[in-house]
Amino acid sequence: MNLWFRLIFMLLRRPWKKPAGGMETTVISMRVWPNDLDINRHVTNGRYFTMADVGRMDYVLRSGAIKVALKHKSFPIVGDVWGKFRRELKLFETFEIHSRMLGWDEKWVFMEHRFVSKQRVVGTVIMRGLFRSAKGLIDPQEFIREMGLEPQSPALPDWLSNWSDSCDKLSSALRDEEFSPADMQQNT
Repeated sequence: MNLWFRLIFMLLRRPWKKPAGGMETTVISMRVWPNDLDINRHVTNGRYFTMADVGRMDYVLRSGAIKVALKHKSFPIVGDVWGKFRRELKLFETFEIHSRMLGWDEKWVFMEHRFVSKQRVVGTVIMRGLFRSAKGLIDPQEFIREMGLEPQSPALPDWLSNWSDSCDKLSSALRDEEFSPADMQQNT
C-alpha cells in the first residue's frame, strides 16, 4: 500500500476517532506490506518518513490544526526530518504510529512520530515544519494560540534544539554555496 491508500484508509477510519488536544498524542495502527520492504526484508528507511506523513495528517485533522490552517489559507511545509531506527519491522507485522507535538520556537513547530510494535519503540521520526500562506509564514505562537494552547512552548530538549541549530547551519551553508562570489561571476 502506498501513501495514498494509507491516507484514504486513515480518512475512512477518522469518523470513529476522537478529537485530540494540541499537546495530546494521536495513535494510528498500520501493517507492514510487501512494498514497504527493502532487500533485507524489513521496512526500508525511507518508508518510515512516508508513514510519518500519514501519522502527521491524522494529528493535524484530530488536533484542530487543520481548521487554523484553513482559516489562514495556509499549507504545511516540512523543513527537516530526522530518523532513528532501533529495531526492524517485518512483513505483515502490525505497529502503531504515536504522533505528538514536542514544542515550537519563533519559526518552527517540532513533531515526533514514534513507531511502536509489541509495546517497544522500534523507530522515531522527528520533523520540524511550518505553515505558509500567500502572505508569508504563519507565526507559530499565533498558530498555537488559535489551536487553544498557551503560546509559550514546553521546554525543548537539548538534543532537539541542537538538531534544529544544525539544520539552520546546514541551510545557511547551502545558501552561501548557491550565492558565492565565484558563482555570481560565472552567471554574469
